Amino acid sequence: MAAIINNQNSASAAKNKPLDDKRWLIPTLLLPVLTLFFVFNTIPLLWLLGLSFHNFSLTSGMAPDFIGFRNFIQLYFGRNDFWGDLSRTFTFVTVGVSIQTGLGVALGFLFWGSKGMPGRRIALTLLFTPMVLTPVATGTFFRFIYDPTFGALNAIIRGFGGNTVDFLGDPSFAFWSVLAVDTWMWTPFMTLMTLAALGSVPKAELEAAEIDGLSWSQRLRLIILHHGKFILMLGVLLRTIDSFKTLDLVIPMTKGGPGVQTRLVAVELNKQAFESFNMGWSSSYAVILLLISIAMTSLFVFVLKLRRKRV
Repeated sequence: MAAIINNQNSASAAKNKPLDDKRWLIPTLLLPVLTLFFVFNTIPLLWLLGLSFHNFSLTSGMAPDFIGFRNFIQLYFGRNDFWGDLSRTFTFVTVGVSIQTGLGVALGFLFWGSKGMPGRRIALTLLFTPMVLTPVATGTFFRFIYDPTFGALNAIIRGFGGNTVDFLGDPSFAFWSVLAVDTWMWTPFMTLMTLAALGSVPKAELEAAEIDGLSWSQRLRLIILHHGKFILMLGVLLRTIDSFKTLDLVIPMTKGGPGVQTRLVAVELNKQAFESFNMGWSSSYAVILLLISIAMTSLFVFVLKLRRKRV
């Protein structure tokens, strides 16, 4: 009987041994994640790359026709004003992220230095509200605010004796009006990243610097930026990539108009893929945007590594 029990225990131990062995445990835990990544990321990416070398329209009823690099050549020579859309997008990203970072850092320092302020938690909650709203709802909401007939903003302007402004219909105002909404929506994100960066600063070092008589600018440069710059740079990177893909805010506000004033690359890609159903050309467009996003990410990572080596 004892021999039978020992044999059963040995068999049970042999069954559980792979789970106790890290060589089996780690692949077992990673397998579901890698499977999902392969199914939902790798396969669609390979399909996108393959389709970018074909002439294929969903409305033609024809099979994909291999045309090599013709789609990319047409993009390079400015089909549908690709370079204009790209330039407009880079302006949107550069100006928007710069303003959002500046305002976010300023608000972050304000809330960081006023921990005893009455109503601070309520103010932070209200500040972060725009960030949790969906961009489509935000775009629709501001389209009504900007409306030249019954919009609240024009009502205020007329109340002060000004003339009605068509913020979304006038080419001089449309781009900057959309950018203002994007800034209103995402400045709280940079504020949150600033607070996280400031929270990583050791209090002991700040207290020691204050005792040693270091000025505020010296504490900012030598201690605060030293500890918090990596989190802040991560926030800038995330906002840059996300801003480059801005679509769902523009569509309900202007649909890329008037003319092409707010037509960003994501808007044109959406139009070609889901309105014109030109899947081959839109796939090549998406591949170019993917390469640009990878290049921007690599640049940020290189800067972070370079600064870390210097430190």
